[in-house]
Amino acid sequence: MRRTGGNRVERAFELCCLAAVIVPLLFLAFLIGDVLIDAAGRMSWDFITGYPSRRAERAGILPALVGSLLLISLTALLALPVGVGAAIYLEEYGKRSKLAELIEINIANLAGVPSVIYGLLGLGLFVRSLGLGRSVLAGAATLSLLVLPIVILSSREALRTVPQALREACYALGSTRWQAIRRVVLPTALPGILTGAILSLSRAIGETAPLIVVGALTYVTFLPDGIDAPFTALPIQIFNWVSRPQREFLVNAAAGIVVLLVTMLLLNALAIFLRNRLQRRSA
Repeated sequence: MRRTGGNRVERAFELCCLAAVIVPLLFLAFLIGDVLIDAAGRMSWDFITGYPSRRAERAGILPALVGSLLLISLTALLALPVGVGAAIYLEEYGKRSKLAELIEINIANLAGVPSVIYGLLGLGLFVRSLGLGRSVLAGAATLSLLVLPIVILSSREALRTVPQALREACYALGSTRWQAIRRVVLPTALPGILTGAILSLSRAIGETAPLIVVGALTYVTFLPDGIDAPFTALPIQIFNWVSRPQREFLVNAAAGIVVLLVTMLLLNALAIFLRNRLQRRSA
């Protein structure tokens, strides 16, 4: 009887897990299919290489696409070194210090802050106080604050997967703590660090609220010529088209969503490729 009851409970939990996975996937597949049907007639090379226009049939996404790629590149340059460095300190150096405990509490709290709050922080700090204006650099700095807690948490988890025996073996051979981290711990944890970093950047490339608050433009007919130039991004361009009443602009928005999804899928595929390749090297 106990075994039968246990099997029933196990079966119930199994059904809950399947429902939690299958139901969202079905809704997601339905939404993606609907978007693909709407975007089928608009997807073309001219759409990708074209500039925005007040005529829907001539509108393109090149400035938004270039702005998103430049934005996410700067975000990676700003967030990844700081995030990985903070993770190394918290996991390897400051495990028992009060400063590390304070930093850990704040990181956990920052990971749950709504993205629009980061936009307000970026507006007050980068745009106004530091005088960066409504530039690509201000947007990238704001997004770097958004993804920084995720980078730190994922990097710490990757560092924890490194066996303690490897560190002790390095110390036994006479290496310092930094030499052990640089030559053994980091190369071993690198697949997990890169995976977490790229997945966090995939989230950043789809953010809209922080960029709107910082002041990203909704209609740009030029490419950004530097990090101090005004900019737009794919989520902003999609938001602009969705807010238009004309049906043709809604079709453009669907095509823009497809391009954004493909970009995010490519980033995720890159994360999986790098993780598998680095794991084979370290094996």
